[in-house]
Amino acid sequence: MSAQHYTKVLIIGSGPAGYTAAIYAARANLEPILVSGDKPGGQLTITTDVENYPGFADPIQGPWLMDQMKAQAENVGTKIVSAMIKDVDFSARPFKAVADNGDVFEAETVVISTGATARWLGTEGEEKYRGFGVSACATCDGFFYRNREVAVIGGGNSAVEEALFLTNFASKVTLIHRRDELRAERIMQERLFAHEKVEVIWDSVVEEFVGEQPEGMPMPGLTGLKIRNVKDNNVSELKVDGAFVAIGHDPATSVFKGHLEMDDEGYILSAPNSTATNIAGVYAAGDVTDKIYRQAVTAAGMGCMAALEADKFIAEHGVSKKKTEAAAA
Repeated sequence: MSAQHYTKVLIIGSGPAGYTAAIYAARANLEPILVSGDKPGGQLTITTDVENYPGFADPIQGPWLMDQMKAQAENVGTKIVSAMIKDVDFSARPFKAVADNGDVFEAETVVISTGATARWLGTEGEEKYRGFGVSACATCDGFFYRNREVAVIGGGNSAVEEALFLTNFASKVTLIHRRDELRAERIMQERLFAHEKVEVIWDSVVEEFVGEQPEGMPMPGLTGLKIRNVKDNNVSELKVDGAFVAIGHDPATSVFKGHLEMDDEGYILSAPNSTATNIAGVYAAGDVTDKIYRQAVTAAGMGCMAALEADKFIAEHGVSKKKTEAAAA
């Protein structure tokens, strides 16, 4: 049975940005409601060892970190609803959002933290070895491949950036691209081609991610790639310890199209040094607006910013006339 909800701060989406916004909003006595979405916890729920989140001397598990953030948000007063927002109305306050279960949410302010997902190849073995040799984030996982050989799949700016970053750790980086020229900016290409650790395999696609289960290890690990040349269909195998898929990300913003200003890739635009969108009282935090850093710690920081900005907005504008009258009736 559907329900009606009202809150001063509605947080759409979980993960580091959403949970952090919820923690700060709850501690400001704003009684936030967080609608967790179809993938509570976001991308960290499929991340194994996390070594770059401040405060932990030893590696931690991504799902555990998200469970802790969720519990903290609930402990300070956040109401969490397991649903997915399918429609919004930002034309007037209180803002309105409708969930897939029929629940209707009215809110004085909204924090959007629905995140983004990496594009994957869909190739055989890719999902099997994801987190065990296959990654979509060199900044997150590059450290694990110190003095080892890795591959990067892609040909745009993201792929070249990932490859160059990995040269700080890997003994060799092989870039695999399906065409005979890169789409990355020329200056980045020049840096890539000049680097002694980098080799490029042109006109090729990954047919399969292959691996084995080392003795004494609970999970299999990646050992190489089967690569097919698109011109002659010749298949060869490349021995690598890790592979990074760098073909872009897709922000989860489809429900907000037509309601908020976005760039041509679908990322929500925000004001400089702020999480404010083009609609006063609506904020965007984390990977839904950030296509540069895409880190858990930066997403959490933006979630904090969004909650503080929402609190300030309510302090300056008060609650909507509709709700003030309803409370007095």
